[in-house]
Amino acid sequence: MKINRLALAAFLVTAASLQAHAKTPVVNHAINEAEVLTAQQNWCKALLDISAVHQRDGVAAATALAAKVIDSAYGYQFGAVLFKPTLTVAPQTFRTDRAGALAYFVGGNPSYPNDTGFALKGWKKCDVDNAAVYISGDVAMTMGNVRFTGPDGTVTTVDKTWSFAKDDAGQLRIVVHHSSLPYAAR
Repeated sequence: MKINRLALAAFLVTAASLQAHAKTPVVNHAINEAEVLTAQQNWCKALLDISAVHQRDGVAAATALAAKVIDSAYGYQFGAVLFKPTLTVAPQTFRTDRAGALAYFVGGNPSYPNDTGFALKGWKKCDVDNAAVYISGDVAMTMGNVRFTGPDGTVTTVDKTWSFAKDDAGQLRIVVHHSSLPYAAR
């Protein structure tokens, strides 16, 4: 009888510790390639959506959508985003805050008088062609080309580097976005 009680007590202690262990929260912010590719496709889709909304509903509607896109795709809630848009010049080359990013995509901000709204150009197609994808835990980086097809069928190719980090909800956020026109040797 004494052995049965000891065995039962040992079993209950073991079961309780296993149950406690099963409740241990695990946080894993590791990024996978599918998430990165989806984030890039979503960025392209958002750009095309902003362009279409602009054509259909005007600048105010496009600006409202662009603000939502920036808030959902970029990591400005973490702090500065390292954003170097394609068509910018000093002293406004870099857009480390949300207002600068919004001005680049839709224009209309007197603090950024050279911005005419990259997302308002009537883009019809956007394709990403990665040269490489680097993933290490909760950070992912990509480098390659993005091709934009304009309303007349003209294709503009840019060199693009993105870095992504996961937010607390597990969503990828762009924390580095560098874009430039390919170098043309003379």
